[in-house]
Amino acid sequence: MVENRPFLTILSHVVVLIGVAIIAFPVWMTFVASTHSQQTMLQSPIPIWPGPHLIENYAKVLTDGYGRVGSTPVMMTLTNSLIMALGVALGKIAISIISAFAIVYFRFPGRMYFFWAIFVTLMLPVEVRIVPTYGVVASLGMLDSYSGLIIPLIASATATFLFRQFFLSVPDELTEAARVDGASPMRFFWDILLPMSRTSIAAMFVIQFIYGWNQYLWPLLITTKESYYTVVMTVSRQANVVDSVPSWNLLMAMAMLAMLPPVLVVVFMQRQFVRGLVETEK
Repeated sequence: MVENRPFLTILSHVVVLIGVAIIAFPVWMTFVASTHSQQTMLQSPIPIWPGPHLIENYAKVLTDGYGRVGSTPVMMTLTNSLIMALGVALGKIAISIISAFAIVYFRFPGRMYFFWAIFVTLMLPVEVRIVPTYGVVASLGMLDSYSGLIIPLIASATATFLFRQFFLSVPDELTEAARVDGASPMRFFWDILLPMSRTSIAAMFVIQFIYGWNQYLWPLLITTKESYYTVVMTVSRQANVVDSVPSWNLLMAMAMLAMLPPVLVVVFMQRQFVRGLVETEK
Protein backbone atom coordinates (compact mmCIF):
# COMPACT_ATOMS: atom_id res chain seq x y z
CA MET A 1 0.00 0.00 0.00
CA VAL A 2 1.31 3.44 -0.98
CA GLU A 3 1.51 5.81 1.94
CA ASN A 4 -0.29 9.16 1.68
CA ARG A 5 2.41 11.69 2.39
CA PRO A 6 1.57 15.24 1.22
CA PHE A 7 5.23 16.23 1.03
CA LEU A 8 6.11 13.36 -1.30
CA THR A 9 3.04 14.09 -3.43
CA ILE A 10 4.02 17.73 -3.82
CA LEU A 11 7.65 16.79 -4.52
CA SER A 12 6.68 14.29 -7.20
CA HIS A 13 4.46 16.85 -8.93
CA VAL A 14 7.23 19.45 -8.81
CA VAL A 15 9.70 17.00 -10.37
CA VAL A 16 7.20 16.14 -13.13
CA LEU A 17 6.52 19.81 -13.86
CA ILE A 18 10.24 20.56 -14.04
CA GLY A 19 10.73 17.67 -16.43
CA VAL A 20 7.86 18.84 -18.64
CA ALA A 21 9.25 22.39 -18.66
CA ILE A 22 12.71 21.19 -19.68
CA ILE A 23 11.27 19.15 -22.53
CA ALA A 24 8.70 21.73 -23.67
CA PHE A 25 10.83 24.87 -23.51
CA PRO A 26 12.87 24.17 -26.72
CA VAL A 27 9.64 23.37 -28.56
CA TRP A 28 8.11 26.63 -27.31
CA MET A 29 11.13 28.64 -28.42
CA THR A 30 11.00 26.97 -31.82
CA PHE A 31 7.37 28.00 -32.19
CA VAL A 32 8.13 31.56 -31.01
CA ALA A 33 10.97 31.89 -33.49
CA SER A 34 8.69 30.75 -36.31
CA THR A 35 6.33 33.68 -35.68
CA HIS A 36 8.88 36.51 -35.92
CA SER A 37 10.82 38.15 -38.74
CA GLN A 38 14.43 37.41 -39.54
CA GLN A 39 15.55 40.81 -38.28
CA THR A 40 13.94 40.18 -34.90
CA MET A 41 15.61 36.79 -34.56
CA LEU A 42 19.05 38.31 -35.21
CA GLN A 43 18.63 40.85 -32.42
CA SER A 44 19.40 40.37 -28.76
CA PRO A 45 17.66 39.35 -26.61
CA ILE A 46 15.66 36.71 -28.47
CA PRO A 47 11.91 37.12 -27.85
CA ILE A 48 10.11 34.51 -25.77
CA TRP A 49 6.56 35.39 -26.86
CA PRO A 50 4.96 34.83 -30.29
CA GLY A 51 5.16 37.54 -32.92
CA PRO A 52 2.88 38.80 -35.72
CA HIS A 53 4.33 36.81 -38.66
CA LEU A 54 2.93 33.34 -37.93
CA ILE A 55 0.63 33.00 -40.96
CA GLU A 56 3.11 34.72 -43.27
CA ASN A 57 6.05 32.47 -42.33
CA TYR A 58 4.12 29.22 -42.44
CA ALA A 59 2.42 30.05 -45.74
CA LYS A 60 5.80 30.94 -47.24
CA VAL A 61 7.56 27.69 -46.29
CA LEU A 62 4.56 25.57 -47.30
CA THR A 63 4.32 27.02 -50.80
CA ASP A 64 7.75 28.49 -51.59
CA GLY A 65 10.10 26.63 -49.28
CA TYR A 66 13.05 28.38 -47.74
CA GLY A 67 12.85 31.29 -50.14
CA ARG A 68 16.15 30.73 -51.95
CA VAL A 69 16.45 29.66 -55.57
CA GLY A 70 16.00 25.91 -55.83
CA SER A 71 14.44 25.52 -52.39
CA THR A 72 11.80 22.80 -52.00
CA PRO A 73 8.28 23.65 -50.80
CA VAL A 74 7.63 22.03 -47.44
CA MET A 75 4.22 20.79 -48.56
CA MET A 76 5.91 18.45 -51.05
CA THR A 77 8.49 17.22 -48.55
CA LEU A 78 5.76 16.62 -45.96
CA THR A 79 3.91 14.50 -48.52
CA ASN A 80 7.06 12.51 -49.26
CA SER A 81 7.71 11.95 -45.56
CA LEU A 82 4.10 10.88 -45.01
CA ILE A 83 4.25 8.36 -47.85
CA MET A 84 7.54 6.99 -46.56
CA ALA A 85 6.41 6.80 -42.93
CA LEU A 86 3.12 5.08 -43.78
CA GLY A 87 4.84 2.68 -46.17
CA VAL A 88 7.51 1.76 -43.63
CA ALA A 89 5.03 1.35 -40.76
CA LEU A 90 2.48 -0.71 -42.67
CA GLY A 91 5.16 -2.75 -44.44
CA LYS A 92 6.95 -3.59 -41.20
CA ILE A 93 3.70 -4.64 -39.52
CA ALA A 94 2.54 -6.77 -42.47
CA ILE A 95 5.82 -8.62 -42.90
CA SER A 96 6.51 -9.02 -39.18
CA ILE A 97 3.08 -10.33 -38.21
CA ILE A 98 3.06 -12.87 -41.06
CA SER A 99 6.61 -13.97 -40.21
CA ALA A 100 5.72 -14.39 -36.53
CA PHE A 101 2.58 -16.33 -37.48
CA ALA A 102 4.60 -18.72 -39.62
CA ILE A 103 7.26 -19.24 -36.94
CA VAL A 104 4.74 -19.94 -34.16
CA TYR A 105 2.03 -21.95 -35.90
CA PHE A 106 3.84 -23.87 -38.63
CA ARG A 107 6.29 -26.72 -38.14
CA PHE A 108 9.03 -26.83 -40.74
CA PRO A 109 12.76 -27.67 -40.70
CA GLY A 110 14.95 -24.85 -39.44
CA ARG A 111 12.03 -22.89 -37.99
CA MET A 112 13.94 -21.65 -34.94
CA TYR A 113 17.09 -21.19 -36.99
CA PHE A 114 15.25 -18.70 -39.22
CA PHE A 115 13.83 -16.92 -36.19
CA TRP A 116 17.23 -16.48 -34.57
CA ALA A 117 18.69 -15.42 -37.91
CA ILE A 118 16.08 -12.65 -37.99
CA PHE A 119 16.71 -11.77 -34.36
CA VAL A 120 20.49 -11.52 -34.82
CA THR A 121 20.00 -8.70 -37.33
CA LEU A 122 19.26 -6.47 -34.32
CA MET A 123 22.99 -6.48 -33.68
CA LEU A 124 23.71 -4.95 -37.09
CA PRO A 125 23.30 -1.17 -37.08
CA VAL A 126 22.00 0.61 -40.14
CA GLU A 127 25.43 2.06 -40.90
CA VAL A 128 26.89 -1.44 -41.30
CA ARG A 129 24.21 -2.52 -43.77
CA ILE A 130 23.77 0.73 -45.65
CA VAL A 131 26.50 0.27 -48.29
CA PRO A 132 25.43 -3.20 -49.52
CA THR A 133 21.79 -2.13 -49.28
CA TYR A 134 22.52 0.89 -51.44
CA GLY A 135 24.24 -1.37 -53.97
CA VAL A 136 21.19 -3.62 -54.20
CA VAL A 137 18.78 -0.70 -54.51
CA ALA A 138 20.92 0.94 -57.20
CA SER A 139 21.23 -2.28 -59.19
CA LEU A 140 17.43 -2.68 -59.12
CA GLY A 141 16.93 0.86 -60.40
CA MET A 142 15.07 2.07 -57.32
CA LEU A 143 17.06 5.25 -56.69
CA ASP A 144 14.93 8.39 -56.56
CA SER A 145 11.70 6.45 -56.01
CA TYR A 146 9.24 5.75 -53.22
CA SER A 147 9.97 2.04 -53.47
CA GLY A 148 13.65 2.75 -52.84
CA LEU A 149 12.76 4.85 -49.81
CA ILE A 150 10.40 2.27 -48.31
CA ILE A 151 11.26 -1.33 -49.27
CA PRO A 152 14.78 -1.55 -47.76
CA LEU A 153 13.41 -0.42 -44.37
CA ILE A 154 10.32 -2.61 -44.00
CA ALA A 155 12.00 -5.66 -42.45
CA SER A 156 11.88 -5.49 -38.64
CA ALA A 157 13.35 -8.05 -36.24
CA THR A 158 11.91 -6.17 -33.26
CA ALA A 159 8.33 -6.30 -34.55
CA THR A 160 8.71 -9.97 -35.50
CA PHE A 161 9.93 -10.78 -32.00
CA LEU A 162 7.10 -8.86 -30.30
CA PHE A 163 4.40 -10.45 -32.44
CA ARG A 164 5.93 -13.89 -31.86
CA GLN A 165 5.82 -13.38 -28.10
CA PHE A 166 2.19 -12.32 -28.33
CA PHE A 167 1.22 -15.33 -30.44
CA LEU A 168 2.94 -17.64 -27.94
CA SER A 169 0.65 -16.23 -25.23
CA VAL A 170 -2.50 -17.22 -27.14
CA PRO A 171 -4.05 -20.33 -25.49
CA ASP A 172 -3.58 -23.59 -27.37
CA GLU A 173 -7.26 -24.35 -26.79
CA LEU A 174 -8.15 -21.52 -29.15
CA THR A 175 -6.03 -23.05 -31.90
CA GLU A 176 -7.54 -26.49 -31.31
CA ALA A 177 -11.07 -25.08 -31.39
CA ALA A 178 -10.40 -23.36 -34.71
CA ARG A 179 -8.96 -26.59 -36.12
CA VAL A 180 -12.00 -28.60 -34.97
CA ASP A 181 -14.30 -26.05 -36.61
CA GLY A 182 -12.45 -26.58 -39.88
CA ALA A 183 -10.82 -23.16 -40.07
CA SER A 184 -7.84 -22.97 -42.40
CA PRO A 185 -4.58 -21.45 -41.10
CA MET A 186 -5.21 -18.17 -42.90
CA ARG A 187 -8.82 -18.09 -41.71
CA PHE A 188 -7.56 -18.58 -38.14
CA PHE A 189 -5.06 -15.80 -38.67
CA TRP A 190 -7.53 -13.38 -40.24
CA ASP A 191 -10.57 -13.96 -38.03
CA ILE A 192 -8.95 -14.69 -34.66
CA LEU A 193 -5.32 -13.65 -34.36
CA LEU A 194 -5.55 -10.37 -36.25
CA PRO A 195 -8.45 -8.93 -34.17
CA MET A 196 -6.70 -10.04 -30.97
CA SER A 197 -3.53 -8.25 -32.08
CA ARG A 198 -5.12 -4.88 -32.80
CA THR A 199 -3.66 -3.07 -29.78
CA SER A 200 -0.20 -4.53 -30.46
CA ILE A 201 -0.53 -3.46 -34.09
CA ALA A 202 -1.55 0.06 -33.01
CA ALA A 203 1.44 0.37 -30.68
CA MET A 204 3.80 -0.94 -33.34
CA PHE A 205 2.30 1.43 -35.92
CA VAL A 206 3.04 4.46 -33.75
CA ILE A 207 6.63 3.36 -33.14
CA GLN A 208 7.34 2.49 -36.76
CA PHE A 209 5.61 5.59 -38.14
CA ILE A 210 7.86 7.81 -36.06
CA TYR A 211 10.86 5.68 -37.09
CA GLY A 212 10.03 6.11 -40.78
CA TRP A 213 9.24 9.82 -40.41
CA ASN A 214 12.56 10.58 -38.70
CA GLN A 215 14.72 8.80 -41.25
CA TYR A 216 17.53 11.03 -42.47
CA LEU A 217 20.57 9.05 -43.58
CA TRP A 218 18.83 6.64 -45.95
CA PRO A 219 16.76 9.27 -47.87
CA LEU A 220 19.83 11.50 -48.04
CA LEU A 221 21.79 8.66 -49.64
CA ILE A 222 19.39 7.48 -52.32
CA THR A 223 17.61 10.67 -53.37
CA THR A 224 19.08 13.27 -55.70
CA LYS A 225 15.84 14.72 -57.07
CA GLU A 226 14.12 17.39 -55.01
CA SER A 227 10.74 15.81 -55.76
CA TYR A 228 11.68 12.93 -53.41
CA TYR A 229 13.24 14.93 -50.57
CA THR A 230 11.79 14.29 -47.11
CA VAL A 231 11.06 17.06 -44.62
CA VAL A 232 13.83 15.97 -42.22
CA MET A 233 16.34 16.17 -45.08
CA THR A 234 15.06 19.59 -46.07
CA VAL A 235 15.35 21.05 -42.58
CA SER A 236 18.92 19.78 -42.26
CA ARG A 237 19.93 21.07 -45.71
CA GLN A 238 18.56 24.53 -45.04
CA ALA A 239 20.24 24.73 -41.64
CA ASN A 240 23.67 23.91 -43.06
CA VAL A 241 24.22 26.98 -45.24
CA VAL A 242 27.74 28.29 -45.79
CA ASP A 243 27.23 31.43 -47.84
CA SER A 244 24.72 33.31 -45.66
CA VAL A 245 23.00 33.41 -42.29
CA PRO A 246 20.09 30.94 -42.10
CA SER A 247 16.62 32.47 -42.04
CA TRP A 248 15.89 31.23 -38.56
CA ASN A 249 12.24 32.21 -38.59
CA LEU A 250 11.54 30.15 -41.71
CA LEU A 251 13.77 27.33 -40.53
CA MET A 252 11.91 27.11 -37.23
CA ALA A 253 8.57 27.13 -39.08
CA MET A 254 9.80 24.17 -41.12
CA ALA A 255 10.89 22.40 -37.94
CA MET A 256 7.48 22.91 -36.35
CA LEU A 257 5.74 21.51 -39.42
CA ALA A 258 8.11 18.54 -39.38
CA MET A 259 7.18 17.80 -35.76
CA LEU A 260 3.43 18.10 -36.27
CA PRO A 261 2.49 14.76 -37.97
CA PRO A 262 4.29 12.48 -35.45
CA VAL A 263 2.75 14.45 -32.58
CA LEU A 264 -0.72 14.07 -34.08
CA VAL A 265 -0.24 10.32 -34.55
CA VAL A 266 0.81 9.92 -30.91
CA VAL A 267 -2.04 12.11 -29.62
CA PHE A 268 -4.81 10.42 -31.60
CA MET A 269 -3.49 6.88 -31.00
CA GLN A 270 -2.36 7.41 -27.42
CA ARG A 271 -4.93 5.10 -25.85
CA GLN A 272 -4.27 2.23 -28.27
CA PHE A 273 -0.53 2.79 -27.97
CA VAL A 274 -0.55 2.53 -24.18
CA ARG A 275 -2.86 -0.50 -24.19
CA GLY A 276 -0.65 -2.23 -26.72
CA LEU A 277 2.37 -1.78 -24.46
CA VAL A 278 0.82 -2.73 -21.12
CA GLU A 279 -1.99 -5.15 -21.92
CA THR A 280 -2.20 -8.65 -23.35
CA GLU A 281 -5.51 -9.45 -24.97
CA LYS A 282 -6.58 -13.09 -24.98
